[in-house]
Amino acid sequence: MTRTKPAAAHPYFNFQFGLLCTSNFLFSASFNMMIPELPEYLTKLGGAEYKGLIIALFTLMAGISRPFSGKLTDTIGRVPVMIVGSLTCVVCSLLYPVLSTVTGFLLLRFFHGFSTGFKPTATSAYGADVVHESRRGEALGALAIGYTTGSSIGPIVGSYVVNHFSFHAMFVVSACFALGSVAILYNIRETLAHPQKFSWKILRIRKHEIFDPSAIRPAIIMVLMSVSLGTVLTISPDLSDTVGLANKGLFFTFYTVSSLFIRVVAGKSSDRFGRNIVLVFSSGVLVISMLLLSFAHTPFWILFSSAVFGLSLGMNGPTLMAWTVDLCSITNRGKAVASVYIALEMGIGAGALLSAGIYQNKTENFFYAFLLPAMLGLLALILLLYWRRKPVIAQAAA
Repeated sequence: MTRTKPAAAHPYFNFQFGLLCTSNFLFSASFNMMIPELPEYLTKLGGAEYKGLIIALFTLMAGISRPFSGKLTDTIGRVPVMIVGSLTCVVCSLLYPVLSTVTGFLLLRFFHGFSTGFKPTATSAYGADVVHESRRGEALGALAIGYTTGSSIGPIVGSYVVNHFSFHAMFVVSACFALGSVAILYNIRETLAHPQKFSWKILRIRKHEIFDPSAIRPAIIMVLMSVSLGTVLTISPDLSDTVGLANKGLFFTFYTVSSLFIRVVAGKSSDRFGRNIVLVFSSGVLVISMLLLSFAHTPFWILFSSAVFGLSLGMNGPTLMAWTVDLCSITNRGKAVASVYIALEMGIGAGALLSAGIYQNKTENFFYAFLLPAMLGLLALILLLYWRRKPVIAQAAA
């Protein structure tokens, strides 16, 4: 009889994994440092009515590029796809001061989304490659720590640079962070067993290559829960202004720090108790956080609500990715991960557009803007409880 090794017998954190986490941090800080300040920047350009497009256009391109990044991740390798994603951040950050019209800005936001369409897809596949399945949730949670730390520090750095220097200085700092991510990636070993040489034929995407059927359940939960993130990214800077928070990055920092502390614990819990139960708890916390934001009118309650929201994010992200990898075959890992990321972009984009449409620059509409993602989070909770009674069987690894 073959004995199953305990999880502790399958270590995953080594020098290469540490490099990947550091690259994640720099990449995340690069584009997240802009988010709190871009609504004001667009307003100064004369495009206040287009605030909802700041996130929506970014996520639209990210979603469009996911099938390509998924296929390339499974063919030419994880590392080249990560490098392309980080390089896109470098180029776009440097172009913001050059394309200084509303049209130019919105066009650049669209192409900037290409970065998150590529790097996170390949990063998640790489992380799944180097860890034993018994510690998959824990490892993907640990890998996300670098990304979350960047999401926490980036907004504060961005707001500080704008307040003490200028928007142009912030864009340069953003480019430097992304360039650091690229430099690190050149020192990471490829994990795809037999990578192919790039050819333009690989970019031909057939219908069956757009979405992996094994990822349907994680994708549905992702799209329902990520509407809240699109809402937060779009209207929380204005909410911070309303209550007198000078550094708009504080809102982002509170939820990302909260997310940071819960990620590894949630990953371990999902390995031990199952993905579904962690996601049920996560969706419940999401509903509470959105309801709190609906009624929050002081800095304390807004930041407290942000921290509660972060707990949900920290449990949700790595658990959904681990669930996705559980269900897919190893040969389709990149496509399956990309499928769930497509759902993420759909949810964020929908949240950005819907919240901006509901808010309409009127403070009395904050309540309704946050109520919508609370209702969708409740729907996710109901679906998870229903699926708990009807689990799906994972595909055999090929």
